[in-house]
Amino acid sequence: APSTQYQFYVIARDAAGNSSPPSGAVTFTTTSGGTGGGCSAAYKVTNSWQGNFQGEVTVQNTGTKATAGWTVKWTFPNGQKITTMWNGTYTQSGGDVTVKNAGYNGTLQPGASALLGFQATWTGTNGLPTGVTCTAS
Repeated sequence: APSTQYQFYVIARDAAGNSSPPSGAVTFTTTSGGTGGGCSAAYKVTNSWQGNFQGEVTVQNTGTKATAGWTVKWTFPNGQKITTMWNGTYTQSGGDVTVKNAGYNGTLQPGASALLGFQATWTGTNGLPTGVTCTAS
């Protein structure tokens, strides 16, 4: 729903039915954009190896009108640094990341989504980001 905060975490289960401890919680807030447009953003790590990882963010139009563009923001907690990104244009200052749509995927019809991906580095701990938000324009 627009203008709603959500929080989620993951518990993995192996083939024998054993469960892992819960992952760190990720919080994000959807926005309404004020014009019938809104979006949500869901962050996840898709692959990780020592000192590097690959992630993706799914941006979905949660509004009633097509978006003209979108912006996703989050804060990395442990010094992670994006090295490359596809399907979006990013800026990063310290842990704060801002991603704007690419020229070809900003227009999303209601219910439609776009997927952006990236590779990044980490040292110590690869904690999940906080404050994942999406704003539609």
